[in-house]
Amino acid sequence: MSDTIASDRGQRNSLRVHAADNVRVALEDLPAGTRVDDDGRELRLAEAVRHKHKFSLRDLATGDAVIMYGVTVGRATRPIPAGTAITVDNTEHSIATSVPQARRGEWQAPDVSALAGTTFEGYHRPDGKVGTANVWLVVPLVFCENRNIEVLRQCVADALGEDPYRDYKRMARALLHGERDDEQAAPFRERPFPNVDGVRFLTHTLGCGGTDDDAEALCQLLAGYICHPNVAGTTVLSLGCQKAQIEMLRAAVAARDPKGLRPVHYLEQQASRSEEALIRDALTTIFDGLAEANAVARAPAPLSALTLGVECGGSDGFSGLSANPLVGAVVDRLVALGGSGILSEFPELCGVEHELMARCRDDRVAERFQALMEAYQRHAARVGADFSMNPSPGNVRDGLITDAMKSAGAAKKGGDSPVVDVLDYTEPQTRAGLNLLCTPGNDVESTTALAGSGANLILFTTGLGTPTGNPVAPVLKISSNSELARRMGDVIDFDAGPIIRGEAGIDELAERLLRLCIDAASGRYTPKAVGLAQYDFIPWKRGVSL
Repeated sequence: MSDTIASDRGQRNSLRVHAADNVRVALEDLPAGTRVDDDGRELRLAEAVRHKHKFSLRDLATGDAVIMYGVTVGRATRPIPAGTAITVDNTEHSIATSVPQARRGEWQAPDVSALAGTTFEGYHRPDGKVGTANVWLVVPLVFCENRNIEVLRQCVADALGEDPYRDYKRMARALLHGERDDEQAAPFRERPFPNVDGVRFLTHTLGCGGTDDDAEALCQLLAGYICHPNVAGTTVLSLGCQKAQIEMLRAAVAARDPKGLRPVHYLEQQASRSEEALIRDALTTIFDGLAEANAVARAPAPLSALTLGVECGGSDGFSGLSANPLVGAVVDRLVALGGSGILSEFPELCGVEHELMARCRDDRVAERFQALMEAYQRHAARVGADFSMNPSPGNVRDGLITDAMKSAGAAKKGGDSPVVDVLDYTEPQTRAGLNLLCTPGNDVESTTALAGSGANLILFTTGLGTPTGNPVAPVLKISSNSELARRMGDVIDFDAGPIIRGEAGIDELAERLLRLCIDAASGRYTPKAVGLAQYDFIPWKRGVSL
Protein backbone atom coordinates (compact mmCIF):
# COMPACT_ATOMS: atom_id res chain seq x y z
CA MET A 1 0.00 0.00 0.00
CA SER A 2 2.68 2.52 0.94
CA ASP A 3 4.62 1.85 -2.29
CA THR A 4 1.47 2.29 -4.38
CA ILE A 5 0.64 5.66 -2.88
CA ALA A 6 4.24 6.82 -3.03
CA SER A 7 4.51 5.99 -6.76
CA ASP A 8 1.27 7.90 -7.49
CA ARG A 9 2.14 11.13 -5.67
CA GLY A 10 2.33 13.05 -8.92
CA GLN A 11 -1.41 12.51 -9.46
CA ARG A 12 -2.73 14.60 -6.57
CA ASN A 13 -6.34 14.66 -7.76
CA SER A 14 -6.96 10.88 -7.81
CA LEU A 15 -5.39 7.55 -6.93
CA ARG A 16 -5.42 3.99 -8.22
CA VAL A 17 -4.71 1.86 -5.14
CA HIS A 18 -3.67 -1.44 -6.77
CA ALA A 19 -2.39 -2.27 -10.23
CA ALA A 20 -5.33 -4.65 -10.83
CA ASP A 21 -7.99 -2.04 -9.96
CA ASN A 22 -10.49 -0.83 -12.56
CA VAL A 23 -11.44 2.24 -10.49
CA ARG A 24 -9.64 5.27 -9.13
CA VAL A 25 -10.40 7.30 -5.99
CA ALA A 26 -10.99 11.04 -6.29
CA LEU A 27 -8.76 12.83 -3.77
CA GLU A 28 -10.60 16.12 -4.34
CA ASP A 29 -13.86 17.18 -5.95
CA LEU A 30 -13.41 16.62 -9.68
CA PRO A 31 -15.73 18.39 -12.16
CA ALA A 32 -17.01 16.73 -15.31
CA GLY A 33 -14.43 16.81 -18.08
CA THR A 34 -11.45 16.60 -15.72
CA ARG A 35 -8.51 14.87 -17.41
CA VAL A 36 -7.00 12.02 -15.45
CA ASP A 37 -3.68 10.37 -16.30
CA ASP A 38 -3.87 6.68 -15.35
CA ASP A 39 -0.38 5.21 -15.86
CA GLY A 40 0.11 7.10 -19.09
CA ARG A 41 -3.45 6.60 -20.41
CA GLU A 42 -5.52 9.76 -20.41
CA LEU A 43 -9.13 9.56 -19.27
CA ARG A 44 -11.74 12.32 -19.23
CA LEU A 45 -14.42 12.21 -16.53
CA ALA A 46 -17.92 11.79 -17.93
CA GLU A 47 -19.47 13.43 -14.86
CA ALA A 48 -18.48 15.19 -11.66
CA VAL A 49 -17.00 12.92 -8.98
CA ARG A 50 -16.95 13.95 -5.32
CA HIS A 51 -13.77 13.54 -3.30
CA LYS A 52 -13.45 10.11 -1.60
CA HIS A 53 -15.68 8.54 -4.28
CA LYS A 54 -14.56 6.20 -7.06
CA PHE A 55 -14.87 6.33 -10.84
CA SER A 56 -14.45 3.65 -13.49
CA LEU A 57 -11.28 3.43 -15.56
CA ARG A 58 -12.87 1.46 -18.40
CA ASP A 59 -16.32 0.62 -19.68
CA LEU A 60 -17.99 -1.89 -17.36
CA ALA A 61 -20.85 -4.06 -18.60
CA THR A 62 -23.73 -5.23 -16.44
CA GLY A 63 -22.40 -7.98 -14.18
CA ASP A 64 -18.73 -6.96 -14.45
CA ALA A 65 -16.71 -6.96 -11.23
CA VAL A 66 -15.67 -3.66 -9.67
CA ILE A 67 -12.07 -4.10 -8.49
CA MET A 68 -10.37 -2.06 -5.73
CA TYR A 69 -7.42 -2.95 -3.49
CA GLY A 70 -6.88 -5.74 -6.04
CA VAL A 71 -10.07 -7.58 -4.94
CA THR A 72 -13.72 -7.62 -6.03
CA VAL A 73 -15.69 -5.00 -4.08
CA GLY A 74 -18.88 -4.92 -6.12
CA ARG A 75 -20.72 -5.78 -9.32
CA ALA A 76 -22.05 -3.41 -11.97
CA THR A 77 -25.86 -3.50 -12.05
CA ARG A 78 -25.96 -1.58 -15.35
CA PRO A 79 -23.39 -0.39 -17.89
CA ILE A 80 -20.84 2.02 -16.36
CA PRO A 81 -18.94 3.99 -19.01
CA ALA A 82 -15.30 4.90 -18.33
CA GLY A 83 -14.99 8.06 -16.25
CA THR A 84 -18.34 7.53 -14.48
CA ALA A 85 -18.81 7.65 -10.71
CA ILE A 86 -19.35 4.36 -8.89
CA THR A 87 -22.60 4.74 -6.92
CA VAL A 88 -25.33 2.72 -5.24
CA ASP A 89 -27.37 3.26 -8.42
CA ASN A 90 -24.96 1.35 -10.66
CA THR A 91 -23.11 -0.99 -8.28
CA GLU A 92 -24.10 -3.59 -5.68
CA HIS A 93 -22.22 -5.66 -3.11
CA SER A 94 -20.38 -8.66 -4.57
CA ILE A 95 -17.30 -10.65 -3.62
CA ALA A 96 -14.98 -13.09 -5.36
CA THR A 97 -15.02 -16.71 -4.22
CA SER A 98 -11.64 -17.79 -5.58
CA VAL A 99 -9.07 -18.85 -3.00
CA PRO A 100 -5.69 -17.10 -3.31
CA GLN A 101 -2.49 -19.05 -3.14
CA ALA A 102 -1.42 -19.61 0.46
CA ARG A 103 1.21 -17.15 1.67
CA ARG A 104 2.14 -18.82 4.94
CA GLY A 105 5.74 -18.25 5.88
CA GLU A 106 6.23 -15.51 3.27
CA TRP A 107 5.76 -12.46 5.48
CA GLN A 108 8.65 -10.04 5.44
CA ALA A 109 8.65 -8.34 8.83
CA PRO A 110 9.46 -4.61 8.80
CA ASP A 111 12.82 -3.45 10.06
CA VAL A 112 12.35 -2.57 13.74
CA SER A 113 16.01 -2.48 14.73
CA ALA A 114 15.67 1.19 15.73
CA LEU A 115 13.19 0.09 18.41
CA ALA A 116 15.24 -2.80 19.79
CA GLY A 117 15.23 -2.65 23.57
CA THR A 118 12.55 0.06 23.68
CA THR A 119 10.24 -0.21 26.68
CA PHE A 120 7.09 1.42 27.97
CA GLU A 121 6.20 2.30 31.55
CA GLY A 122 3.45 -0.08 32.60
CA TYR A 123 1.77 -1.62 35.62
CA HIS A 124 3.08 -5.12 36.27
CA ARG A 125 0.43 -7.56 37.55
CA PRO A 126 1.01 -10.70 39.65
CA ASP A 127 -0.06 -12.91 36.71
CA GLY A 128 2.74 -11.54 34.52
CA LYS A 129 0.57 -9.22 32.40
CA VAL A 130 1.34 -5.52 32.09
CA GLY A 131 -1.22 -2.75 32.11
CA THR A 132 -1.11 0.57 30.29
CA ALA A 133 -3.46 2.04 32.94
CA ASN A 134 -4.35 1.32 36.56
CA VAL A 135 -8.07 1.54 37.30
CA TRP A 136 -10.54 0.19 39.83
CA LEU A 137 -13.64 -1.25 38.17
CA VAL A 138 -17.25 -1.18 39.39
CA VAL A 139 -19.70 -3.36 37.44
CA PRO A 140 -23.35 -4.46 37.68
CA LEU A 141 -24.28 -8.08 37.06
CA VAL A 142 -27.72 -6.95 35.91
CA PHE A 143 -29.29 -3.75 34.61
CA CYS A 144 -31.34 -3.45 37.82
CA GLU A 145 -28.16 -2.20 39.52
CA ASN A 146 -27.47 0.59 37.00
CA ARG A 147 -29.01 3.19 39.30
CA ASN A 148 -26.77 2.13 42.20
CA ILE A 149 -23.79 2.26 39.86
CA GLU A 150 -24.70 5.86 39.02
CA VAL A 151 -25.02 6.70 42.73
CA LEU A 152 -21.53 5.30 43.31
CA ARG A 153 -20.16 7.14 40.30
CA GLN A 154 -21.32 10.52 41.56
CA CYS A 155 -20.31 9.84 45.17
CA VAL A 156 -16.79 8.74 44.23
CA ALA A 157 -16.29 11.65 41.85
CA ASP A 158 -17.35 14.09 44.55
CA ALA A 159 -15.18 12.46 47.23
CA LEU A 160 -12.09 12.38 45.01
CA GLY A 161 -12.70 15.79 43.49
CA GLU A 162 -12.34 14.26 40.02
CA ASP A 163 -15.69 15.00 38.39
CA PRO A 164 -14.97 14.81 34.63
CA TYR A 165 -18.02 16.96 33.88
CA ARG A 166 -17.16 19.80 36.27
CA ASP A 167 -16.49 22.30 33.49
CA TYR A 168 -19.75 21.47 31.71
CA LYS A 169 -21.66 21.84 34.97
CA ARG A 170 -20.14 25.28 35.44
CA MET A 171 -21.14 26.11 31.88
CA ALA A 172 -24.73 25.05 32.57
CA ARG A 173 -24.92 27.14 35.77
CA ALA A 174 -23.52 30.13 33.92
CA LEU A 175 -26.06 29.76 31.12
CA LEU A 176 -28.99 29.36 33.52
CA HIS A 177 -28.06 31.73 36.34
CA GLY A 178 -25.60 34.09 34.68
CA GLU A 179 -22.73 33.04 36.97
CA ARG A 180 -19.24 33.73 35.67
CA ASP A 181 -17.20 30.60 34.99
CA ASP A 182 -14.52 31.54 37.51
CA GLU A 183 -17.07 31.98 40.33
CA GLN A 184 -17.70 28.25 40.56
CA ALA A 185 -14.13 27.04 40.04
CA ALA A 186 -13.23 24.40 42.63
CA PRO A 187 -9.89 24.80 44.43
CA PHE A 188 -7.09 22.51 43.29
CA ARG A 189 -6.98 19.31 45.28
CA GLU A 190 -3.97 17.00 45.26
CA ARG A 191 -4.80 13.54 43.93
CA PRO A 192 -5.10 11.11 46.87
CA PHE A 193 -4.06 8.12 44.71
CA PRO A 194 -1.45 9.40 42.23
CA ASN A 195 -0.63 5.92 40.87
CA VAL A 196 -4.28 5.20 40.00
CA ASP A 197 -5.88 6.41 36.77
CA GLY A 198 -9.36 6.44 38.26
CA VAL A 199 -12.47 4.42 38.98
CA ARG A 200 -14.46 3.14 36.00
CA PHE A 201 -18.17 2.38 36.26
CA LEU A 202 -19.88 0.10 33.76
CA THR A 203 -23.60 -0.01 32.99
CA HIS A 204 -25.47 -2.24 30.54
CA THR A 205 -28.94 -3.57 29.67
CA LEU A 206 -28.33 -7.30 30.16
CA GLY A 207 -28.19 -9.87 32.98
CA CYS A 208 -31.83 -10.94 33.02
CA GLY A 209 -34.78 -11.41 30.69
CA GLY A 210 -32.62 -12.90 27.94
CA THR A 211 -31.41 -16.39 27.18
CA ASP A 212 -29.05 -18.46 29.30
CA ASP A 213 -26.45 -17.98 26.56
CA ASP A 214 -26.83 -14.19 26.87
CA ALA A 215 -26.22 -14.40 30.62
CA GLU A 216 -23.19 -16.63 30.15
CA ALA A 217 -21.74 -14.36 27.46
CA LEU A 218 -22.17 -11.34 29.73
CA CYS A 219 -20.34 -13.10 32.57
CA GLN A 220 -17.53 -14.09 30.24
CA LEU A 221 -17.21 -10.50 28.98
CA LEU A 222 -17.22 -9.07 32.51
CA ALA A 223 -14.60 -11.64 33.52
CA GLY A 224 -12.42 -10.36 30.69
CA TYR A 225 -12.68 -6.85 32.11
CA ILE A 226 -12.13 -7.95 35.71
CA CYS A 227 -8.97 -9.84 34.71
CA HIS A 228 -7.77 -7.14 32.29
CA PRO A 229 -4.15 -6.03 32.84
CA ASN A 230 -5.32 -2.42 33.21
CA VAL A 231 -7.65 -3.32 36.09
CA ALA A 232 -6.31 -3.44 39.65
CA GLY A 233 -9.50 -4.86 41.17
CA THR A 234 -13.28 -4.85 40.93
CA THR A 235 -16.45 -4.22 42.90
CA VAL A 236 -19.43 -6.21 41.56
CA LEU A 237 -23.06 -5.32 42.33
CA SER A 238 -25.70 -8.03 41.99
CA LEU A 239 -29.44 -7.81 42.62
CA GLY A 240 -29.69 -11.51 43.47
CA CYS A 241 -32.54 -13.02 41.48
CA GLN A 242 -31.27 -12.37 37.95
CA LYS A 243 -30.11 -14.95 35.39
CA ALA A 244 -26.47 -13.81 35.48
CA GLN A 245 -25.68 -15.18 38.91
CA ILE A 246 -22.62 -14.37 41.01
CA GLU A 247 -21.47 -17.99 40.81
CA MET A 248 -21.48 -17.79 36.99
CA LEU A 249 -19.21 -14.76 37.13
CA ARG A 250 -16.99 -16.35 39.78
CA ALA A 251 -16.47 -19.37 37.52
CA ALA A 252 -15.66 -17.19 34.50
CA VAL A 253 -13.14 -15.17 36.54
CA ALA A 254 -11.56 -18.34 37.98
CA ALA A 255 -11.00 -19.69 34.46
CA ARG A 256 -8.91 -16.61 33.66
CA ASP A 257 -7.41 -16.15 37.14
CA PRO A 258 -7.15 -19.65 38.64
CA LYS A 259 -4.85 -18.47 41.45
CA GLY A 260 -7.24 -15.72 42.52
CA LEU A 261 -4.64 -12.98 42.12
CA ARG A 262 -7.17 -10.22 41.31
CA PRO A 263 -9.22 -8.76 44.19
CA VAL A 264 -12.95 -9.00 43.38
CA HIS A 265 -15.69 -7.99 45.84
CA TYR A 266 -19.22 -9.32 45.24
CA LEU A 267 -22.16 -7.47 46.82
CA GLU A 268 -25.80 -8.61 46.57
CA GLN A 269 -28.59 -6.10 47.18
CA GLN A 270 -31.28 -8.65 48.07
CA ALA A 271 -28.98 -10.03 50.80
CA SER A 272 -28.10 -6.56 52.12
CA ARG A 273 -29.76 -4.88 55.12
CA SER A 274 -30.67 -1.82 53.07
CA GLU A 275 -29.69 0.18 50.04
CA GLU A 276 -27.69 2.50 52.31
CA ALA A 277 -25.76 -0.49 53.64
CA LEU A 278 -25.11 -1.71 50.09
CA ILE A 279 -23.75 1.68 49.02
CA ARG A 280 -21.62 1.96 52.18
CA ASP A 281 -20.13 -1.51 51.63
CA ALA A 282 -19.47 -0.75 47.96
CA LEU A 283 -17.77 2.56 48.74
CA THR A 284 -15.61 0.82 51.34
CA THR A 285 -14.39 -1.76 48.80
CA ILE A 286 -13.69 0.99 46.26
CA PHE A 287 -11.66 3.22 48.57
CA ASP A 288 -9.80 0.30 50.14
CA GLY A 289 -9.12 -1.00 46.64
CA LEU A 290 -7.79 2.36 45.50
CA ALA A 291 -5.34 2.41 48.38
CA GLU A 292 -4.12 -1.06 47.42
CA ALA A 293 -3.91 -0.18 43.72
CA ASN A 294 -1.94 2.96 44.54
CA ALA A 295 0.88 0.79 45.89
CA VAL A 296 1.69 -0.30 42.30
CA ALA A 297 3.78 2.16 40.30
CA ARG A 298 4.71 2.18 36.62
CA ALA A 299 7.90 0.31 35.70
CA PRO A 300 9.66 -0.53 32.41
CA ALA A 301 8.09 -3.29 30.34
CA PRO A 302 8.99 -4.73 26.91
CA LEU A 303 6.88 -3.80 23.91
CA SER A 304 5.98 -7.48 23.63
CA ALA A 305 3.59 -6.85 26.55
CA LEU A 306 1.47 -4.54 24.37
CA THR A 307 -1.68 -5.79 22.64
CA LEU A 308 -3.22 -3.33 20.20
CA GLY A 309 -6.91 -3.68 19.48
CA VAL A 310 -7.72 -2.10 16.11
CA GLU A 311 -11.11 -0.63 15.29
CA CYS A 312 -12.72 1.71 12.76
CA GLY A 313 -15.88 3.77 12.99
CA GLY A 314 -17.41 6.56 10.99
CA SER A 315 -15.28 5.40 8.05
CA ASP A 316 -15.01 7.38 4.83
CA GLY A 317 -13.63 6.88 1.36
CA PHE A 318 -10.11 7.72 2.56
CA SER A 319 -10.04 5.37 5.57
CA GLY A 320 -8.77 2.42 3.56
CA LEU A 321 -6.08 4.56 1.91
CA SER A 322 -4.57 6.32 4.91
CA ALA A 323 -5.64 5.63 8.51
CA ASN A 324 -6.35 1.90 8.17
CA PRO A 325 -3.15 0.86 6.38
CA LEU A 326 -1.24 3.18 8.73
CA VAL A 327 -2.61 1.29 11.74
CA GLY A 328 -1.81 -1.98 9.95
CA ALA A 329 1.80 -0.86 9.58
CA VAL A 330 1.94 -0.14 13.32
CA VAL A 331 0.53 -3.60 14.10
CA ASP A 332 3.16 -5.20 11.84
CA ARG A 333 5.92 -3.36 13.67
CA LEU A 334 4.59 -4.36 17.07
CA VAL A 335 4.25 -8.00 15.99
CA ALA A 336 7.84 -7.91 14.74
CA LEU A 337 8.81 -6.75 18.23
CA GLY A 338 7.00 -9.69 19.85
CA GLY A 339 3.76 -7.85 20.61
CA SER A 340 0.21 -8.51 19.48
CA GLY A 341 -2.71 -7.09 17.58
CA ILE A 342 -6.42 -7.98 17.55
CA LEU A 343 -8.51 -7.35 14.41
CA SER A 344 -12.28 -7.62 14.92
CA GLU A 345 -15.53 -6.68 13.10
CA PHE A 346 -16.26 -9.87 11.14
CA PRO A 347 -18.98 -8.24 8.93
CA GLU A 348 -16.25 -5.85 7.79
CA LEU A 349 -13.99 -8.70 6.73
CA CYS A 350 -16.58 -9.93 4.24
CA GLY A 351 -14.95 -10.23 0.82
CA VAL A 352 -11.40 -10.60 2.13
CA GLU A 353 -11.94 -13.85 4.08
CA HIS A 354 -9.80 -15.86 1.69
CA GLU A 355 -6.98 -13.33 1.87
CA LEU A 356 -6.97 -13.69 5.66
CA MET A 357 -7.27 -17.47 5.50
CA ALA A 358 -4.18 -17.54 3.31
CA ARG A 359 -2.34 -15.66 6.08
CA CYS A 360 -3.39 -18.08 8.84
CA ARG A 361 -0.42 -19.88 10.38
CA ASP A 362 -1.98 -23.33 9.91
CA ASP A 363 -5.11 -25.09 8.66
CA ARG A 364 -6.68 -25.26 12.12
CA VAL A 365 -6.64 -21.48 12.47
CA ALA A 366 -7.98 -21.00 8.92
CA GLU A 367 -10.78 -23.52 9.46
CA ARG A 368 -11.87 -21.84 12.70
CA PHE A 369 -12.00 -18.46 10.99
CA GLN A 370 -14.13 -19.89 8.19
CA ALA A 371 -16.43 -21.67 10.65
CA LEU A 372 -17.02 -18.55 12.76
CA MET A 373 -17.64 -16.37 9.70
CA GLU A 374 -20.16 -18.84 8.29
CA ALA A 375 -21.90 -19.24 11.66
CA TYR A 376 -22.19 -15.46 12.01
CA GLN A 377 -23.66 -15.14 8.52
CA ARG A 378 -26.24 -17.86 9.33
CA HIS A 379 -27.21 -16.02 12.55
CA ALA A 380 -27.65 -12.79 10.58
CA ALA A 381 -29.78 -14.53 7.94
CA ARG A 382 -32.13 -15.89 10.63
CA VAL A 383 -33.10 -12.35 11.64
CA GLY A 384 -33.42 -11.18 8.04
CA ALA A 385 -30.05 -9.46 7.88
CA ASP A 386 -26.94 -9.79 5.75
CA PHE A 387 -23.37 -8.48 5.87
CA SER A 388 -24.15 -6.40 2.77
CA MET A 389 -26.35 -4.21 5.03
CA ASN A 390 -23.36 -3.15 7.15
CA PRO A 391 -22.39 0.19 5.53
CA SER A 392 -24.12 3.11 7.24
CA PRO A 393 -25.66 6.08 5.38
CA GLY A 394 -22.61 8.11 6.39
CA ASN A 395 -20.29 5.47 4.92
CA VAL A 396 -22.18 5.52 1.62
CA ARG A 397 -22.25 9.34 1.43
CA ASP A 398 -18.48 9.37 1.81
CA GLY A 399 -17.70 6.82 -0.86
CA LEU A 400 -18.02 3.37 0.75
CA ILE A 401 -20.68 2.08 -1.62
CA THR A 402 -20.68 -1.64 -0.75
CA ASP A 403 -19.80 -3.79 2.26
CA ALA A 404 -17.02 -5.44 0.25
CA MET A 405 -15.51 -2.03 -0.54
CA LYS A 406 -15.72 -1.06 3.13
CA SER A 407 -14.32 -4.43 4.20
CA ALA A 408 -11.34 -4.37 1.85
CA GLY A 409 -10.28 -1.07 3.39
CA ALA A 410 -11.17 -2.04 6.97
CA ALA A 411 -9.05 -5.20 6.80
CA LYS A 412 -5.98 -3.03 6.18
CA LYS A 413 -5.95 -2.34 9.94
CA GLY A 414 -4.60 -5.87 10.42
CA GLY A 415 -1.42 -5.24 8.44
CA ASP A 416 0.28 -8.14 6.67
CA SER A 417 1.62 -10.35 9.48
CA PRO A 418 0.49 -13.99 9.89
CA VAL A 419 -2.79 -14.70 11.69
CA VAL A 420 -1.75 -16.74 14.74
CA ASP A 421 -5.19 -17.34 16.27
CA VAL A 422 -8.92 -16.78 15.79
CA LEU A 423 -11.01 -15.94 18.86
CA ASP A 424 -14.73 -16.21 19.37
CA TYR A 425 -16.48 -13.37 21.21
CA THR A 426 -15.20 -12.98 24.83
CA GLU A 427 -12.34 -15.46 24.38
CA PRO A 428 -9.05 -14.17 25.83
CA GLN A 429 -6.04 -13.62 23.61
CA THR A 430 -3.26 -16.06 24.54
CA ARG A 431 -0.95 -16.15 21.49
CA ALA A 432 1.43 -13.33 20.62
CA GLY A 433 0.94 -11.97 17.10
CA LEU A 434 -2.08 -10.99 15.04
CA ASN A 435 -5.39 -12.42 16.29
CA LEU A 436 -8.83 -12.23 14.68
CA LEU A 437 -11.81 -11.70 17.02
CA CYS A 438 -15.44 -12.40 16.13
CA THR A 439 -17.43 -9.24 16.86
CA PRO A 440 -20.09 -7.19 15.07
CA GLY A 441 -19.21 -4.11 13.06
CA ASN A 442 -20.93 -1.86 15.60
CA ASP A 443 -18.15 0.43 16.84
CA VAL A 444 -18.80 0.28 20.58
CA GLU A 445 -19.81 -3.39 20.71
CA SER A 446 -16.59 -4.27 18.90
CA THR A 447 -14.38 -1.94 20.96
CA THR A 448 -15.98 -3.36 24.12
CA ALA A 449 -15.07 -6.86 22.95
CA LEU A 450 -11.48 -5.92 22.06
CA ALA A 451 -10.81 -4.85 25.65
CA GLY A 452 -12.64 -7.92 26.95
CA SER A 453 -10.25 -10.17 25.04
CA GLY A 454 -7.19 -8.40 26.42
CA ALA A 455 -6.29 -5.39 24.26
CA ASN A 456 -4.51 -2.97 26.60
CA LEU A 457 -4.42 -0.15 24.03
CA ILE A 458 -6.86 0.49 21.16
CA LEU A 459 -6.25 2.30 17.86
CA PHE A 460 -9.50 3.60 16.40
CA THR A 461 -9.58 5.01 12.85
CA THR A 462 -12.30 7.36 11.62
CA GLY A 463 -13.02 9.46 8.58
CA LEU A 464 -16.23 11.13 9.71
CA GLY A 465 -15.39 11.50 13.41
CA THR A 466 -16.51 9.73 16.57
CA PRO A 467 -15.83 10.31 20.28
CA THR A 468 -15.83 6.58 21.15
CA GLY A 469 -13.63 5.41 24.03
CA ASN A 470 -13.42 2.48 26.45
CA PRO A 471 -13.58 2.23 30.26
CA VAL A 472 -10.35 0.26 30.78
CA ALA A 473 -8.27 0.42 27.56
CA PRO A 474 -7.01 3.84 26.40
CA VAL A 475 -8.28 4.60 22.87
CA LEU A 476 -6.24 6.62 20.37
CA LYS A 477 -8.26 8.13 17.51
CA ILE A 478 -6.66 8.38 14.04
CA SER A 479 -8.30 10.52 11.36
CA SER A 480 -8.16 9.52 7.70
CA ASN A 481 -8.11 13.14 6.55
CA SER A 482 -6.73 16.41 7.85
CA GLU A 483 -10.01 18.32 7.54
CA LEU A 484 -11.50 16.06 10.21
CA ALA A 485 -8.40 16.42 12.40
CA ARG A 486 -8.81 20.19 12.30
CA ARG A 487 -12.58 20.24 12.76
CA MET A 488 -12.72 17.65 15.56
CA GLY A 489 -9.33 18.20 17.12
CA ASP A 490 -10.82 17.67 20.58
CA VAL A 491 -11.36 13.96 19.81
CA ILE A 492 -8.62 13.16 17.26
CA ASP A 493 -5.15 12.11 18.46
CA PHE A 494 -3.31 11.55 15.16
CA ASP A 495 -3.78 12.80 11.61
CA ALA A 496 -3.16 10.40 8.70
CA GLY A 497 -4.18 13.06 6.18
CA PRO A 498 -0.61 13.75 4.95
CA ILE A 499 -0.72 10.32 3.29
CA ILE A 500 -3.65 11.42 1.11
CA ARG A 501 -1.88 14.64 0.13
CA GLY A 502 1.31 12.81 -0.73
CA GLU A 503 3.26 14.70 1.93
CA ALA A 504 4.26 11.65 3.97
CA GLY A 505 4.45 7.91 3.47
CA ILE A 506 2.85 5.21 5.58
CA ASP A 507 6.20 3.94 6.86
CA GLU A 508 7.20 7.41 8.06
CA LEU A 509 3.94 8.01 9.91
CA ALA A 510 3.88 4.47 11.31
CA GLU A 511 7.07 5.21 13.24
CA ARG A 512 5.49 8.36 14.69
CA LEU A 513 2.21 6.65 15.56
CA LEU A 514 3.99 3.76 17.27
CA ARG A 515 5.94 6.26 19.37
CA LEU A 516 2.63 7.88 20.35
CA CYS A 517 1.32 4.44 21.33
CA ILE A 518 4.34 3.96 23.58
CA ASP A 519 3.76 7.37 25.18
CA ALA A 520 0.06 6.58 25.75
CA ALA A 521 0.92 3.16 27.19
CA SER A 522 3.39 4.87 29.53
CA GLY A 523 0.98 7.53 30.77
CA ARG A 524 3.01 10.31 29.18
CA TYR A 525 0.23 11.09 26.70
CA THR A 526 -3.46 11.24 27.60
CA PRO A 527 -5.68 10.15 24.68
CA LYS A 528 -8.48 12.58 23.88
CA ALA A 529 -11.16 9.96 24.71
CA VAL A 530 -9.66 9.54 28.18
CA GLY A 531 -9.49 13.29 28.73
CA LEU A 532 -13.18 13.53 27.78
CA ALA A 533 -14.11 10.59 30.06
CA GLN A 534 -15.56 8.80 27.02
CA TYR A 535 -16.01 5.34 28.56
CA ASP A 536 -18.35 3.42 26.25
CA PHE A 537 -19.39 -0.14 27.12
CA ILE A 538 -21.98 -2.14 25.14
CA PRO A 539 -22.05 -5.95 25.33
CA TRP A 540 -23.01 -7.79 22.13
CA LYS A 541 -26.32 -9.63 22.18
CA ARG A 542 -25.38 -12.13 19.51
CA GLY A 543 -27.48 -12.70 16.45
CA VAL A 544 -29.07 -9.25 16.65
CA SER A 545 -26.35 -6.73 15.85
CA LEU A 546 -24.44 -6.34 12.61
